[in-house]
Order: sequence, then C-alpha cells, then structure tokens
Amino acid sequence: MNAVTTPSTSLDCLEYWASTTPDKIYLTQPFPDGSTQEITWKQAADEVGRMSAYLRSLALPERSNIAILGKNSAHWILADLAIWAAGHVSVPMYPTLNGETAAYILEHSDAKLLFLGKLDGKVDSWNDVKNVIPDDLPIVSLPMSPRDDTPTWGDVIASTQPQPLHHPKPDDLATIVYTSGSTGRPKGVMHNFGAILSVASGLKELFPVNNEDRMLSYLPLAHVAERAAVETLSLFFGVHLFFANSLDTFQEDLQRARPTLFFSVPRLWTKFYLAINEKLPPKKQKLLFNIPLLNRVVKKKVLTQLGLNHCRAALTGAAPLPPEIIAWYRNLGLELLEVYGMSENFGYSHANRPGEAKVGTVGVPNPGVEQRIGEGGEVQVRSPGQMIGYFKNPEKTKEDLTDDGFLKTGDMGEVDASGYLRITGRVKDLFKTSKGKYVVPVPIENRFNHPKLEVVCIAGANQPQPFALVLLSDDARAEMQSPEAKAAMNQELGDVLKQVNARCEPHETLAFAVVVREPWTMENGMLTPTMKIKRNVIESHYADRMDGWYAERKSVIWE
Repeated sequence: MNAVTTPSTSLDCLEYWASTTPDKIYLTQPFPDGSTQEITWKQAADEVGRMSAYLRSLALPERSNIAILGKNSAHWILADLAIWAAGHVSVPMYPTLNGETAAYILEHSDAKLLFLGKLDGKVDSWNDVKNVIPDDLPIVSLPMSPRDDTPTWGDVIASTQPQPLHHPKPDDLATIVYTSGSTGRPKGVMHNFGAILSVASGLKELFPVNNEDRMLSYLPLAHVAERAAVETLSLFFGVHLFFANSLDTFQEDLQRARPTLFFSVPRLWTKFYLAINEKLPPKKQKLLFNIPLLNRVVKKKVLTQLGLNHCRAALTGAAPLPPEIIAWYRNLGLELLEVYGMSENFGYSHANRPGEAKVGTVGVPNPGVEQRIGEGGEVQVRSPGQMIGYFKNPEKTKEDLTDDGFLKTGDMGEVDASGYLRITGRVKDLFKTSKGKYVVPVPIENRFNHPKLEVVCIAGANQPQPFALVLLSDDARAEMQSPEAKAAMNQELGDVLKQVNARCEPHETLAFAVVVREPWTMENGMLTPTMKIKRNVIESHYADRMDGWYAERKSVIWE
C-alpha cells in the first residue's frame, strides 16, 4: 500500500490509515528516562477525535488561531491534527524564539489557545518565553511540557469522548507559519489544506514511498520543510515516524529509527561529514575507498555508523551544501538529493530526482511547478503549494507575488538547457565594497572548503575587500589548544584562501580569513531554526572588530 488515493486534507489521510491499518505503529516517541511510547494509527485518530471534541467544548470563535510551542514530538503532530479536526487554524512557534518574538507572534496571530509541548529551558528559549505568555491565554500541556498547572493532553483524552472529525475543504485556511525572521519581524505565511497536500501528491511521482518506510523527525516542525517532508509525507504515505529525544541521544535515536528516508539541512550533513573525517581522515578514506572489495565494506561501515545504512534516499535543503560534500555522500552509496522550496510555497518547488541528479543544482521543477528567471536574475516560481498570502499584510503579499501569480523568491539563479536550477545567491545577500563593486557571497562560501570547517560567512560591506569568517568544528576547536595543531591549521587555511582567491574576480578577492571563537547557534541568534546563517546578525556582531583586522595585514587571523 503506497498512499491514500484521493485525500482532500491531511485529516482524510489520518482516517484512511486508522481504518485500513489500525494496529500499525504510526508514531514512536522516546522520553528522557529512556522509555518509549508507540502510538498506532487507530490510537492517533482516537486521541485526535477526543482532543478536537475538547477544543469544540471551549466554544472558541469559529476558525480560531491556535498556537503550538514545543520541540518535535508525537503529540506536536497530534495537536496539529486536533486543531484542524476542531475546525481551527494552527500557528506553530519555534522552540528557540526569544521572548520578544514569541510575544509578537501570540499577539499578531490573535492566538486563542496555546498547546505547550516539549521544552526544558536548556537548549530552548522557555526561560525567556514563559514570561511573555498572557495570563488569560488558555493552555493545554502536551507530554514533556514545562507547566504542570494547566489541563494536560492525558487528562483531556481520559475525560473526553471522541467526536467525528471536522472535514475542512482544500481551500480552507489550515495554518499560519511565521517565518524565522532573519531580518525584521517574522511574517505569517498563510497556507490552505490543498497547498499542504500538494507536496505529498506531487512527490508521489518522484520518490517510491510506501507505508513500510521509516523517518526520523528532529528539525523544527514549526518550519515548513519538516512539516512538508516529514509530517505531511508520513500522513499521506503511512510512514512510521520516529522522534529524537535530545542532541545527546541523537545517534541512539537515529539507530532506533533506522530511517529509510532522511531529510536534513546542510549544517547537519556537514557535521556528519566532519565527524567521519575526525575518525577516518580523508587521506585514509581515499586509500580504503580505492581498494576493490574492501571499499564496499568500509563504505557500508561508515553509513552504519551514521545510522543511515537502511536509507534509500536522503534529501538536503534550506541552504546550499558544497558539491564536494554531496559527492562524498553519493560516493558512500547514499543518494543525497538536493531540493529547494520556501515557506511561501510550503517547500514545494524543485528537487533532484533519483538517478537523475545534477550535483550543484537544486534539480528541476516538481510536478505542477513553473519556473522562470525574472529581473536581476531572481528566481520566480508558481507552485501548487503557494501561499494564500501574508497574515494581516496585504502590502507585503502584493510585493512578493507578481501580477500573474509567480512568487518572487529573493534567490538568484540560473537554469541550464535541461531545466535544472542552480541557486547562485540571495538578492539581499549582495553587498558593495567601498570601491562600489558588488560581491555575491554564496558561491565564494561554497568554494571555501576544509575538512575541519563547519561553516563560512563572507562579509565586508563597505570595506575595501571582502573577507571570510570561518567557524571550526567542535573537535577542531578543541585541537587548537595545541600550538602545533594551530600552526598547521593556520598554514592550511592560508592555502585554502589562495585557492579560493585564484577563482575570484579582483573585486571579490578575500583580504583575509578570521577564525571566530564563538560558535554560531540558534540560541545566540546567529542561525535560523533551519541552521542557515543570519548574515546581517553575524556581520553586526563583528562590525567593531573589522577595522582592526584589516590593519593586521595577515592572511589568517585568530579571534
């Protein structure tokens, strides 16, 4: 059984699997004490029916906006479904939001209730956010919620009889997804049920997915990428969905799931790659990979260590991943496919297809998607997953959509003769040097590669020449306590700088590379929830040090 045949919404999918495979496990949730909970399709539908009945009993205004705040969990998805089953609209919130932004979203969205999920104040922003939740906002606590003074999911389920699910129409508003807000206030992207389901129905033509597949959910469900690639796909295809407990147990969680399909972002693909390089240096890899018979054993062992030895296809998106790293995974035997999408089209735009991938591109348009290159080289897309518009912001909606309905993506790109799209940078990422020359940072960042570098940011607006800010991997930073290791790294980075500059136009030549001391994280505001760099935040953070760096006249500078 491959997929629901003719669903109109994700709720139709839930009911289909609950009736055809009631006892099959849908959700597997680990807990901090080491225990796990398994929820069948029948149980999932029953709990959604009970919680939706409870929500209706509250007599909230019709189609109320209901927020969900918490890390990924089985009950995050059940809460999303219960909101829809009660005829309301879900408003997901990132667990790393600062208090000011969380307060803004709750107020701007007119949230009438909050589902409060898995948070602990350690690697999330609960300690900041708990102070801005309005006292009069009703709360339902999901398992692992930090609050014990509210109605809980378990109590509500135990005391409420299920009711038939509300069946929304495909054109009804389903969710308001607030963008991560890399600049300014986050925007509320409105999606209807039809747009959400278009992702799965279109993907059915690209990937052979079925209800025997397994996936691990760990990227924020508040972002459309995880909502589309994991939540929606699991409901449409009947996929068994596993969750991660914490960063410390991630490898254990991955081994439990043994995913057959895996979606991640470049920052994490790079972390996996660096971790293997630490244990098996690139020179040794090259030697072992070239020995007949032994190479297959070694490659399989590497994939097993990553927990991806059962994976048939893996996806990467949200930001560019250097072609060298994609090629490394593909050489291991993992078909890593770059995909492309935005919050505004529910992630449904472009994908490389199995057996037809072009490394360095984001693939060709998905079924039903149209592409073109607009003014200034900007990629424009018209997709079945396109947003209704921005909540309470018709001016911005009009600004971001063309008169004939194409989304202005803000990305610059090129389309080759076969229709494959290559993203070359962000329109807003372009900056001018003091000489008045434009620099496009992303292609330079993608060329600045070293086995111990985790991420690179090219900066230098209004400076004589651009420069590179580079962040070493965790293991590499620890190694730099040794003077000998630091001296070797200094030399290697200098060599990388020369290689990168050899391919740059004179005005793009990097003046130097700075090895930064402080990691860039979601918690300190340097990364978005999908781990893309917040270029403006990073540049602002180091602004007062730039003049001093230029004055040093060194090719490699250690902060």
